[in-house]
Formats: sequence, C-alpha cells, structure tokens
Amino acid sequence: MLAAGIFIGSKLNFSSPAVRFLQSEKRSSDKLNSVLNFIEEEYVDTVNKKALIEKAITELLQNLDPHSVYITAEEVKEMHEPLEGNFEGIGIEFNIFKDTIRVIAAIPGGPCEQLGIQSGDKIVKIEGKSAAGVKIKNKEVLGKLRGKGGTEVKVSIMRGNSKKLIDYTITRGTIPIYSVDAGYLLNKTTGYIKVSRFAETTYEEFLDKASQLRSEGMKTLILDLRGNGGGLLSSATKISDEFLEKGQVIVYTEGKSHPKETIAATNKGILTETKLVVLIDESSASASEIVAGAIQDNDRGTIVGRRSFGKGLVQRETMFPDSSAIRLTVARYCTPTGRCIQKPYGKDLMDYYGEEYSRYQQGELMHADSIHKNDSLQYATPKGKTVYGGGGITPDIFIPLDTVGRTPYFSELFVKGSFNQYSFEYADRNRKALTKAGLEKFKSSFNVDENMLNEFFAFSAKLGVRSNVKEAEVSRALIKNIIKAGLARQIWGNSGFYPILNSEDKTILRALEIANSL
Repeated sequence: MLAAGIFIGSKLNFSSPAVRFLQSEKRSSDKLNSVLNFIEEEYVDTVNKKALIEKAITELLQNLDPHSVYITAEEVKEMHEPLEGNFEGIGIEFNIFKDTIRVIAAIPGGPCEQLGIQSGDKIVKIEGKSAAGVKIKNKEVLGKLRGKGGTEVKVSIMRGNSKKLIDYTITRGTIPIYSVDAGYLLNKTTGYIKVSRFAETTYEEFLDKASQLRSEGMKTLILDLRGNGGGLLSSATKISDEFLEKGQVIVYTEGKSHPKETIAATNKGILTETKLVVLIDESSASASEIVAGAIQDNDRGTIVGRRSFGKGLVQRETMFPDSSAIRLTVARYCTPTGRCIQKPYGKDLMDYYGEEYSRYQQGELMHADSIHKNDSLQYATPKGKTVYGGGGITPDIFIPLDTVGRTPYFSELFVKGSFNQYSFEYADRNRKALTKAGLEKFKSSFNVDENMLNEFFAFSAKLGVRSNVKEAEVSRALIKNIIKAGLARQIWGNSGFYPILNSEDKTILRALEIANSL
C-alpha cells in the first residue's frame, strides 16, 4: 500500500501555489502572468487583478522610453478627440462665472449655432433641473451636455436682462474641433497662419486659409507652430508637401523592426513659390518639428524662435478588446539631412519633461549662445547651411523669451482667471455697442482707458488677486493689450483675438521684418 501511494503521488500535482510559481518561472515568458496569479491566490488581502495588470503594463512601458504608454479605455477616447477633429455634443464654448454657466460662443456648424443660441446666454436649467447657484463644476456640465449624436438635451436659457426663460431642445451632433486658430494678412503681402495641433482636419483647414490669403495677395507666409505639441504625421507631411518641390524628402522613419521609410514631396504643392518663415519654440514638438525640419533641411524657408522640444519617436497604437491601448515606440523620426529629432532621455520622466525648465535655468531661452550645439552632430543642407542634431530643431534666427511686463502680479491675474472673466462680463454688458461698431473700428479706435483699468483691478481683487500697484504699472501695457484682445474674442472669436494679441508679439514683429527682407 505504501509503494502504491508513492507511485500514485508521483503522477499527481499536489504542489502549493508557491511551488507552481517557482516551477513556471523556468519559462521566462510565463513569469509575469505567474507572479500575478501567485499574488491573486496567496496575497494576504484581496487584490484587483485587472488594476494590477494595468499598473504593471504602465510601469513596463515607462521603463522603455518617455513616449511608450498604456492608455485606459476612458483615456483613449479623450486622447483621440483632438486628433479626430470632432466630438459629439451641443457645440458651445462656456465658462462658469458667479455660479452660472455662461455661453462664450456657439461653435460654428454646431447644433447651438443652428438654433440661435448666442454669446452671453446663461444656461440656468438642464433637463428641468437648476444649473445655476448649485456650485456646478466644468466636469458636471460636460457630463450633462455632451452625449451621443442624435440624442436630445433640454436647456433653459436666460438672455440679457429678460427674466423670461427661453427653452431649447438641442439634438446633439458632431462638433468640429478646429486646429488652425487664425489666418489673416499682417500687411498687404504677408500672411499669418497659426496651427495649434495636427489633427485629421488640419490639412484641409490650412489649405482653406492659405488659398484665401493667396487670393488676397499673400506673397510671404509666417507659419506659427509655437506651442504646437504635434499630432498626426500625415497632416504634417501634407502641409510640408505644399511648400516643397517634387521628390524633396520631408521626413524618414527607421527602427529595428521597421526598415527605413521615406516620405517625399509630390508635385501638387500650391505654396512652392511663397516665401516662408516658420515660428517654433520650446513647446513645439513631434509633427511641428517634422514640418520645421523639412523646411530647414531643404533650404525652403527661415526658422525663427527657440529650439524645439525634441520629440522624435514614432509610436504605433495597438488596441485591446476592452478598448484600452498601448502606444509603443517602433521607430525614430529623422529630418532630410539625417538628424534625429529626439532629444536624449534616461529613466527619470520628471527630468525629461522638466528639461524645458532646465533650459530656462541655463539661460537657453534668453541667449542664443546658451544653446548646446553638438559639434559632432553637424549636418549640411543642400545649399551648405550647417544644421545641428542632438535633439529638437535649432532655429536659424533666435528670438529670446519675452519677459517684459511679466511680473508676479501679472501671472496671478492669469492664474485666477481675471482676464477671461472680466472680458466676458464687460462684453456681456456692452455686447450691442461693440458688435455694432464692428471689428475693424474696434481694432483701430477702442482704448482700454484708466477707468477700465481701475475697474479691472477692482474686479481682480474680488477674485482674490492681491493688489500690487508697482507691479501693475510695470505690466500696464501688457494688461491693456490682453484685455482688449479678450474683449475681441468674446465678440468675434479668434478672428478678433489674434490680430490684437499679435500686434504686441515681439517674435511676430521680428518675423515680419525677416519676411519683408526675403
């Protein structure tokens, strides 16, 4: 009986989870799954295995490079919206002021614009329930107003001083997200286009603006990519294509498992004869750097500003059945001369993303000679101009960070939302008069006088901004310009905002001088 028991026992596996874990460890491909199963079975407390898996994947990818990431199903939708160029909802820009939802503007082409909802309207009820005086938050408003296209939401609106509410039943629809913020003539022959991101609709938006400006007499274009963190490669290459001759390289990618793939210009560009100045700064990244690199390496235009961020890693997105995803770095972006756009990185993500502040501390944002040019990574363009690798795009003409008037008091005005809230309230009180005067008259003759300034300072004090007469005086010109630009945005949107804001922008003024000399 003893011999029989030994024989039977040798054929069965009554080992503990710990023994099974150690045995499975021999197969390295099973190790991670074995650890998770071991924890689930043996850990002292109950664990959420799904949460552990997601955390493990996140940590795993973070140890590869700064841009390989795991994205939850909820985050996937939020991250895709700006790139897809639209979302589903009712189509308004709003803010919450004095515990009331105020409509800043109805988005062109959206359901609210079609129904006649206006800037300055106050949304006081949603689905019959009060939305004013209940300490509602932005996230709650989005949750109530956004929704699947074709569904309905009922709102009650107070307009002007009328106490009678206007009831609307709004059918949600697809709302466009615009990525070309502005496009207008700075003078008779110099156009200006600002691109804030590269989304699915960016190329078409850009082409519309460029075509319009050409018809108005544009011979030179200032393309503003400052603060543009990137987006879709296809949009960046299509825009670059408009400036280059057939066959000129725009960018190429290369990785261990991905052979070199080159994207070159076609013969369809409508701006090949247009003189070009491209503006970049330390926040211009990825797709923005591809455009700037293509223009610089092909001797096609002048790059103006400060060294760009240095994001040159290509991610491929893979979806899981639960709609979560990973974005894994599979290749590197290189400019036509062979420069890798990616800046160096280590294991510390805080150091990587904080490198912009390090540039400020080291003086790079203030002095051209503080830029660390790597002599061993010099490249030559077809016309013999020297360009530098080592991370980011170094501009042809350096423009220091403008700190004039930017006092701590000025910064606090921004943080507390003084400019936006005051502009909204003033515009709300004077909407009819401002609209009747028209944008051109407003730009040429409207003045933020002493009474307005004092009103603004008092308004800001109520928002918790501590008075500082000395710093307010230093920032006076800057404050006046931003108030005026903010008022224009409330009435005419970005078409009013940017021409006024840019009139005091030193980088644009310098770019205009360069454009006139080309």
